[in-house]
Amino acid sequence: MHLEIVSPDKKVFSGEVKLVQVPGSDGSFEILKNHAPIISTLQKGRVKIVEMDDKEHFFEIEKGVIEVNNNKIVLLAERI
Repeated sequence: MHLEIVSPDKKVFSGEVKLVQVPGSDGSFEILKNHAPIISTLQKGRVKIVEMDDKEHFFEIEKGVIEVNNNKIVLLAERI
């Protein structure tokens, strides 16, 4: 899956990942390969990313929106 995380002032992350965990407005959820298409709002919390080589990254966000479609993920976020 290809992930892009964009904040108002810069692109925070771009790359291939195997897992993304986000703080959804209705609760935390994970996105794995071949996830159904979704658009969701995000609340304040931590975004977890696991790259293809199992390297983990964590980002704190204030709020945001995520779109998943055909193994492409775009996360627009206000960072803390």
